[in-house]
Amino acid sequence: MPQNPQTVLKDLKAKKFAPIYFLDGEEPFFIDEIVNFIEKNAIAEHERGFNQVILYGKDSNVGLILNNARKFPMMADRQVVIIKEAQSLGDLGKEDMQKLLISYVKNPLPSTILVFAHKYKKLDGRSALYKELDKKAVYVRSDKIKDYKLTDWIEGFIKETEHSIDKRAAQLLSDSIGNNLEVLSNEIGKMLINFREPTKITNEHISRYIGINKDYNNFEFLNAIGFKDVMKANKIIHFFIQNPKANPVIPMFSLLFNYFTKIALIHQAKRNGANEQQLASLLGLPPFVVKEYMVASRNYNLGKVIDVFAYIKEADLRFKGVDSGSMSEAENLRELVYKILH
Repeated sequence: MPQNPQTVLKDLKAKKFAPIYFLDGEEPFFIDEIVNFIEKNAIAEHERGFNQVILYGKDSNVGLILNNARKFPMMADRQVVIIKEAQSLGDLGKEDMQKLLISYVKNPLPSTILVFAHKYKKLDGRSALYKELDKKAVYVRSDKIKDYKLTDWIEGFIKETEHSIDKRAAQLLSDSIGNNLEVLSNEIGKMLINFREPTKITNEHISRYIGINKDYNNFEFLNAIGFKDVMKANKIIHFFIQNPKANPVIPMFSLLFNYFTKIALIHQAKRNGANEQQLASLLGLPPFVVKEYMVASRNYNLGKVIDVFAYIKEADLRFKGVDSGSMSEAENLRELVYKILH
């Protein structure tokens, strides 16, 4: 069973190093975190010149990697061999090379820390190599964070820095940046350097230090749509249109589609007698956000929700040039919002 990246990082910080790490999956953030920690902390800086080898998949092969892994460290207790972009190893999929690697995995050199950073791809769980790595090595599967778990991740990430964050502020970051953890962590890091003492992060901090407008953002836009606040929704749309680089049109269609999909799910769940807590679990949203979706479900009956899906599809096709005439992107977006609200 693949191990959790956070558990592995905790062990590394406690100086518990293993002979082999195989890191794979679609989320590069956790893979980079583990590789960077090992690269900077597994051996002392003055030992790295002779005892740390960095290889790249496209320029390497299994034989070269194993030759380096079987070397003994020079005037040190251990050496580190890291294979970055291991998914580009040309012969990793070959049966004879996998057998060589399996042989090493069964009996690794204790003085070597061998690390494979196999990004964006996963090993075949049915393969003999996978099964052996899972048994004998530290095997990490780095999956994308689900959208509904993103606010929890943001809260946990900030907590590790001895700061904290307001739930609405975490939701604002989640809705505005999305689940690109590298971008999220960079933006959070740039913000946190402004605080010397432990601080609770709010929307005002995010607006000041990250540049996400606390009044004109995706979270507030959907909130205005849900509450049928015509004036607020139009103000935000006007702001988006005036700042097209920061607020491109295409993601807006996806944002609205996902929002009304949740409203449709609420209608279905309510028919089955679901309560507010069950709805929060179903939608994967914090309770305070679910309350706002409940209001939206009262403002948009199921028939209207189905109409909205048709409006979004129509606007998307117009954006792609189908029956768009002379309508601009801004006019297309304004018309979509008008149809939703009226």
